[in-house]
Amino acid sequence: MHRQPATYILASRRNGTLYIGVTSDLVRRIWQHREHLVPGFTHRHAIARLVWYELHATMEAAITREKRLKRWNRAWKIRLVEQANPYWNDLWPHLAAGAEDAGSPPARG
Repeated sequence: MHRQPATYILASRRNGTLYIGVTSDLVRRIWQHREHLVPGFTHRHAIARLVWYELHATMEAAITREKRLKRWNRAWKIRLVEQANPYWNDLWPHLAAGAEDAGSPPARG
């Protein structure tokens, strides 16, 4: 999954504050959020739970999806998360384990 364009949603808790982002390296970016290395909104609001993500073929597609999701109302965003992750589980452990299996530890960089 290293260097794969992705759109993602982080949450502070179930039905909590949401953050929508885009990245070319999902593992690294989520690790940065979790380690509070990213100043700004997610750091101020303690948002680090990965609750949804979507991989894309190109950065252009990922950015387009991010912009669309940011225009959605909150209820639609919650529905999107709950369709894929009804209990709002933190997807980070699964994502990080997959990265380590692929030889790309999340703590790099």
